[in-house]
This record gives sequence, structure tokens and C-alpha cells, in this order.
Amino acid sequence: MDDGYFQQFASLFNEFDVPAAFWVNIQLTFFAGILALVLGTVLATMRISPVPSLRWAGSTYVTLLRNTPLTIIIVFCVLGLWGQLGVKLSADFETNFFRLAVLGLAVYHAAFVCEALRSGVNTVPVGQSEAARAIGLSFWPAARLIILPQAFRGSVAPLGNVLIALTKNSTVAAAGSVAEASGLMSTMIEFRPDVILAIFLTFAFGFVVIVVPIGLATTSLSRRLAVAR
Repeated sequence: MDDGYFQQFASLFNEFDVPAAFWVNIQLTFFAGILALVLGTVLATMRISPVPSLRWAGSTYVTLLRNTPLTIIIVFCVLGLWGQLGVKLSADFETNFFRLAVLGLAVYHAAFVCEALRSGVNTVPVGQSEAARAIGLSFWPAARLIILPQAFRGSVAPLGNVLIALTKNSTVAAAGSVAEASGLMSTMIEFRPDVILAIFLTFAFGFVVIVVPIGLATTSLSRRLAVAR
């Protein structure tokens, strides 16, 4: 590859805003991650609940969502919720699609957050819940005050893996007409196939820059919060 090749590739940055496209992916990850964590925590509580109907509902949700392709969920949010049912999360056209994509990403990854937290629950000694019952705590206070706080500490690494998967899966939002990195990459390749390798490496490197710090941070946090047995 000569200097002319890279000059031609560099000229694309004057026409396309690559950092802004990655910023959309970061925002998708952030908002969907928060919503998935909240929903996943509720699901995990349902799955360990002593109430059979709640356990069944939580298990059914996890089974269905984990085995449904994310693309189908995103497309359903756009064509089903918005297109057929008229659900609008914003009056602005682009913002509405963005929020629908966040919703689709969140409800999908909440199933994985649930399982990550459930693995953390398994690290909590049985004696903790027995002690909670011994002092008169019912299930919900025991889960909120004793079980879940320790479960979060034991599931930092699995939750980090879910966050990494969410970051990479945010590219599926392109199926919902959200202008993010993978969509921009496709557009750049369409108009400039002569520099396709450089375009691909640029976007691959961009996701590496985003994902690697998440992995390092969650690994470090997991070691710091690990409970000595």
C-alpha cells in the first residue's frame, strides 16, 4: 500500500463523521446497559423467588429472549411497536428510532444480566439466607439487603462480559435505522470499495478501543470485590 492509498482513505474523514458514529454506539450501550441491569435484576429476583408463578415467568422470559435473534427483536421494535402499534417514544423521528433500539437491546440483554446475577447468587453461602430467615426477614427484604448485594459482588466478571457483548451487539441497531458505526462502515465501503481494507480495520480498531477498557475495568473490579472464602 502506497501513500496515495492512505491519502485517499484519510480523505473519507472529511466526508464522514466516524467519531460521531461510534458515539452513537456508546450511547446505545450506556442507556441499554442501565435498563438491562434494572430489568435483569428484577428477573433474577423472580427466578430465585419462592413463588412458583414468578419463577416460571422469569424462566420463560429468559428462555424466550436468549433464544430469539437480536435482529428480530430490533426489527419488531421498529416495525411492530412503531410501525403497527403506533408506539412512539419520542416525537422526533431519529430519537424515536434510537430509543426503540435501546429498548430492544435492553430487553434482550436483560436475560443475560439475569443469568449473570443468578450465577452470583450461587456464590452467596446458604447460611446467609438461613440467618436472614432466623432473624425474621421475609424473602424480599432478605434478597434486597443480603442476597443481591453479595450476588452483585460475585457477578462483576459475568456482568462485564454481558456489557462487552452489548457493546458489540449495538451494531445491530442498524437494522432499526439507527445511524451507528456499522451502518456508516457499510456506506463508506459502498462509496469507496477501493479502500475497503483500511475502512474495515478502522472500525475494527474502534471497537477494540471501546471494548478492551471495559474488560480490564471489570476484571480489576471483580478482583477488588471478590469475597475471601
